[in-house]
Amino acid sequence: MRTYPANSPQAAARIVALTVLADGDIGEMEIDWLDRLSVHQQLGLARQELHEILDTFCEDLLSSDQLKWADVCPVDERTLADLMGEIQDPALRLKLLRLCVELAEADAHVAEGESIVLTAAVEHWGLHYEMVRPSLRV
Repeated sequence: MRTYPANSPQAAARIVALTVLADGDIGEMEIDWLDRLSVHQQLGLARQELHEILDTFCEDLLSSDQLKWADVCPVDERTLADLMGEIQDPALRLKLLRLCVELAEADAHVAEGESIVLTAAVEHWGLHYEMVRPSLRV
C-alpha cells in the first residue's frame, strides 16, 4: 500500500476514501456528498485528485488482497491503524472526523464498516469528547 507524508492532503483523502468504501459500495449519493461538501477543496486538492486517490486506494486494496466485500471493513486493524497514524495534526483530525461522519450519514444509514472506521478515528485520534458535542457537524 502506498504511503503519504503525515498530514498531507493525500493522506487525509485516503481516510475519506476509506469511509466511502467502508460500507462495501461507492454509492452515487456518497460521490454527490463529496462534491456537495467540497471535500477536495477542504483537503487542498483538485476534484480530480480526490477521485484519483479514491481510485488508487481501491487499487492498493485489491493488489494487497485486503478488499473483500464480505468483510465489514475493507482493511485489517493494522492497516487501519497505519492509515490513521498518517494524520497527526489535531485540527486536521477533527476536520476529517466531521467530514467522515457526514459521508457515513449521507445515505441515512451508518453501515457497520463505516462505524468501524469512525470508531477507529475517534480512538486513534483521541476525539472521544468530540463525538458527544453538538458542534460535530460541518
